[in-house]
Amino acid sequence: MNRKVILSNTAEKKLNKLFDYLIEKWSVKVKNEFIEKLDLSINVIKNQPEIFPESKVKKGLRKCVVTNKTTIYYRFTSKQISIITLFDTRQHPQKLNKEFKNER
Repeated sequence: MNRKVILSNTAEKKLNKLFDYLIEKWSVKVKNEFIEKLDLSINVIKNQPEIFPESKVKKGLRKCVVTNKTTIYYRFTSKQISIITLFDTRQHPQKLNKEFKNER
C-alpha cells in the first residue's frame, strides 16, 4: 500500500536541526548515510506500519529505531503515515513525555 507520509512541524524542525548538526559536526557524507537509513525505515513503515512496536510513552503511537541514537514516533491510517517526532535516544525520556503533551 502506498501511504502518504506527513511530517509534523516538530518532526520537520528536529530533522532539519539534525541535518545541520550532522553536516557541522561530521560531514555531508554522514548526513547522506543517515538519509539513506531514514528512507529505508520510512519505506518499511509505509508498507508495514504495524511491524514496529507500540510506544509505551503514548498510546496509539509506534516507534521505529532508525539508528542507535534516533527513533521515529509515528501513527498511521490506511491512507497516511504521520511522523510525530524524531527523538534523540541520548536524551532523558521525560523530554519525550513533554513533547507528546503538546501533540494532539
